[in-house]
Order: sequence, then C-alpha cells, then structure tokens
Amino acid sequence: MFARGVELPNSAIANKTHEREVIDVHRSYIAAGSEMIETNTFVASDLHLAMAEAGDISSTELARLGARHARNAADESDRQVFVAGSLGPSPGAIEADAGDTDFGIADRLVRDAHMRIAEALAEAGVDLFLAETMFSAREAAIAVDVARQFGLPIGVSLTYKFTQDRKTGEIVYKTDWGHSPTSAVDILASGQHSDGTDLLPFIQLFGLNCGAESTREDHSGMAYAIEGTRQTAAALAAHGHEGMRLAAYPNAGLPKMNRETMETYYLQGPDVMAAGLDDLRDAGAWLIGGCCGTSPAHIRAFRVGLDSPR
Repeated sequence: MFARGVELPNSAIANKTHEREVIDVHRSYIAAGSEMIETNTFVASDLHLAMAEAGDISSTELARLGARHARNAADESDRQVFVAGSLGPSPGAIEADAGDTDFGIADRLVRDAHMRIAEALAEAGVDLFLAETMFSAREAAIAVDVARQFGLPIGVSLTYKFTQDRKTGEIVYKTDWGHSPTSAVDILASGQHSDGTDLLPFIQLFGLNCGAESTREDHSGMAYAIEGTRQTAAALAAHGHEGMRLAAYPNAGLPKMNRETMETYYLQGPDVMAAGLDDLRDAGAWLIGGCCGTSPAHIRAFRVGLDSPR
C-alpha cells in the first residue's frame, strides 16, 4: 500500500478509504501466480484501531470490506483462488503471557476482538481462517478457540527468533514469549484456553511466517523458513500429528533502511528466495508464500520454481 502512496495510521482502514488500491494489490499477487490471498485485516481489530486512534471506525465493517475486496479479486480470476481471513496478533502482550492486566491486555478483550473479526470474515465468505504472525502460542490458542466456532478450516502461523542452547549448541526457534514449535504444539493441545479441548484436531495448517530477526541473516528469509519448518515438522511428529500440512511464508530477508529515501528494503530478492524452494519442500512445507517484503515478483519466481520439474 505504501508503494501506491497510501499512508494510514492503520492499514486496515484502507478497506474503507482506498478500496481500489486494496483490490489492485490482491490482483497483482493473483496475476503473479498466488493460489491463496489474505484479507487486509491483520490489524483490523478494535485493539489495533484504538491504538491508532481511529475514532468510530468499526472493526466489523473493516473486516467485512476486507473479505469482500479479496473475494472480488479472487472471483475475477480464471482459476480458483482461495481467500484466507487474516487474524493478526494483539498490539502488545496479553494477560495469559504477562500474568496480569497491568502490563498485559486482558484475555477477555483479546478473545472479543478476535470474535468480532472472525464473525465478520465468516459472514463475508472467506474460505478459511489464518491466525498469523503469532508472537504468543497462547494468543494463537485463543484465536483458534474462537475461529473453530465457525466451521471453517484453520491455519496457525507463528513468528520466531533464533535462539541457541549455550550448553548443547542446539538451535531452537522461539517466539518473543519463548514458545518453541514444540511448546506451541503443547499449548494448543493442552486445552488451557479452550475449556479443556485439544485444539490440534481443529487446525488444518500449521507453520511459520514473517521472521523477527534483525541481525541474523543466516536465520532470516528462506533460510529461516527451511529451519523453522524442520523444527515444526519434528514437533508435530513427536505429538503424533506428522500428517498435518505445514505452511511457510517468510519475509524477504532482513529489512534495511535506505537513509537517503527513508524507505525500507529487504535483502533477499526473488531469485535468492526461489533458489531455496526445493529445500523448503524437502523440509515439509505444503503451503509456500511470502510475508514482509515479498513482492509480486517474488511470488512469480516462486510460481515458476514450484511448477518446474525437480
């Protein structure tokens, strides 16, 4: 949206104020070969709108518009394109992780915010939910517990950072709240945030996206997706869910700032990322895409690579 000259305190507001630009973004990725697009609802919740001081703009309205715009772009295509309803993380720590509501956002407010968005997306006709860029496996569990009420397929995607065991040297990816793929699977299965119900049977797609590294280029972008997918596959297999489909859509490497133009750019171009596709598939990825910095050119390179004989 920034490339189209749209600058807003909250990107979801564009669903109401810049309809044409939102639809054009969807169209550009479909034209590049995407088989799934997401609604522009990552920060559409009441919690995000309050932080942006968005006034009386309704999260429900923004979610419905976001689903409608994505659906319109998908339905224009001469092939099937799925629309995923994006459920993004809350704008800060939640009570379940912080241990209180002095520092954390109350769990009930988090649940209510996800419910409003999920209900609006389901009514507007998305094909599935995607609880994504989750910094907390506990919030992911709350989002899944909400989303499962609507009978649609559910995907969960967490975002990790590089950590290494000082004694063994083992590399383990963890979220900002210290949740590894293994502990994330345990939390989702535990029933802690779903009245005792194991949430794993309600999840059809599990994986990672984004990548919060700011210095470790060897654990960003495609390399991050490959290693993270291996760890995710191992965690699911250890829990008896080795058949679950895996998702990986990383950002385009480390973000950098052009100090002359004050614009952000990413280090991994389309060819660099596409070169890792075979390794990513070998790691177990079933759904492959891109997050921050991945342009239609990246997706086009992915499409060519995935369609080519190995």
